[in-house]
Amino acid sequence: MKISANEIKPGMLLEYKDDLWEVTKTQHVKPGKGGAFNQVEMKSINKNTKLNERFRSNETIEKASIEEVKYSYLYDDNDNYFFMDAKTFEQINISKNILGEKGNFLSENLEVTISIYNEKPITVQLPNQINCKVDNTDVALKGQTVSSSYKPAVLENGLKIQVPPFIESGDEIIVDTRTIEYVKKK
Repeated sequence: MKISANEIKPGMLLEYKDDLWEVTKTQHVKPGKGGAFNQVEMKSINKNTKLNERFRSNETIEKASIEEVKYSYLYDDNDNYFFMDAKTFEQINISKNILGEKGNFLSENLEVTISIYNEKPITVQLPNQINCKVDNTDVALKGQTVSSSYKPAVLENGLKIQVPPFIESGDEIIVDTRTIEYVKKK
């Protein structure tokens, strides 16, 4: 399906230059001279390379036709994550390198959306926010300014993130799975 360059948003999958690309960032630019354009940063699904491209406002680009199916996470082994379709009970496995460090957010029965392109799973979309428990973090130092005093923390799932100084070990927090950043204390 063709879409206008202005409609490109982060998270979309595009067919471009004989490859499948996931849009990671977009920036609409209106220079003083010349026409407006959309500066798009994309990551190749197949080759794991990045590409920065400018699309003029009047250009069209092919949006990939993707089937999105809801699955529940079951378990993992050394190389794969295993998911089950709740309606058909069909199971699929997805390579761990497709999810990368976001795979640490998976917990039993977590519902995810898997994008399937040409009958091959290509991306796993986690819920936007997930509850996590802080395993350990540094003690906040008195007198630090609040604006710049985020401190490192390790979550129960092993991920390292930055948290505000009032967060302590054992606290429940909410983490944004798209950016792997602290959102708020639960």
